[in-house]
Amino acid sequence: MLEVRDTATNERRTPLYRRPGLLRALAPIALLALWQIVSSNGWVSAKKLPAPSVVLDAGLEIYRSGQLGDALLISGQRALFGFLLGAGLALVLATVAALGKVGEYTLDPPLQMIRTIPLFGLIPLFIIWFGIGEEPKIYLIALGVFFPLYLNTYSGIRQLDPKLLELGRTLQLTLVERLGLLIVPGALPQILVGVRQSLGIAWLSLVVAEQINASAGLGFVVNNAREFLRTDIVIFGLLIYSLLGLATDAIVRALELRALRWRTSVDRRNTR
Repeated sequence: MLEVRDTATNERRTPLYRRPGLLRALAPIALLALWQIVSSNGWVSAKKLPAPSVVLDAGLEIYRSGQLGDALLISGQRALFGFLLGAGLALVLATVAALGKVGEYTLDPPLQMIRTIPLFGLIPLFIIWFGIGEEPKIYLIALGVFFPLYLNTYSGIRQLDPKLLELGRTLQLTLVERLGLLIVPGALPQILVGVRQSLGIAWLSLVVAEQINASAGLGFVVNNAREFLRTDIVIFGLLIYSLLGLATDAIVRALELRALRWRTSVDRRNTR
């Protein structure tokens, strides 16, 4: 607790122009300014790259019409359900594959084969299997989410100190106790890296999934704008996708800092 307070105090003492948040924002602000100058002066056709101010106006237009709120709700539900399905399967199968030879030899090889199949290549097959409703969209997102988290969880468990696992056997801990007390905490840094990667892939997969006959959602808004050559709305939709990805990544990073405070404490003790 004292270390957290010290960190917060140090951040308040840091001059505004040297704070990481401001420094990280400088490059995006500069790019926006450059984009505005290039588009406003006609150096690039407005039909191909409208100025940020035009894109903002298009976003306000969608917001006032009520489309944006409905689209975000529907797309968010798809991303959430797909992420939960893919992440749940990834954690379970990675644990089974990493903890025993049977799982390693029976689960890992076919999963590695499926991992090499492009997500776009599965769209026709998913349409044949599941139709054009919500199921193929959610399953595509789940598949995109699955592999980054599976690989990181598998790697995190396999890299655990063998003495740690031996301690669990010596103490005669049950499998559930070993998972809760030793395995998951030990592999947690790698698992959280996988969660961050999977969340990014979830939004990318959502873009792909919403190309499947979507009648609602952010992808539908973008596709509809494409039909009417509304480049400003298309760019606004893509920016919303990127902002959603940044927001979820920031949430996981905050949780990561909180969940791994013990590692910071250990590192500080070792440097003393």
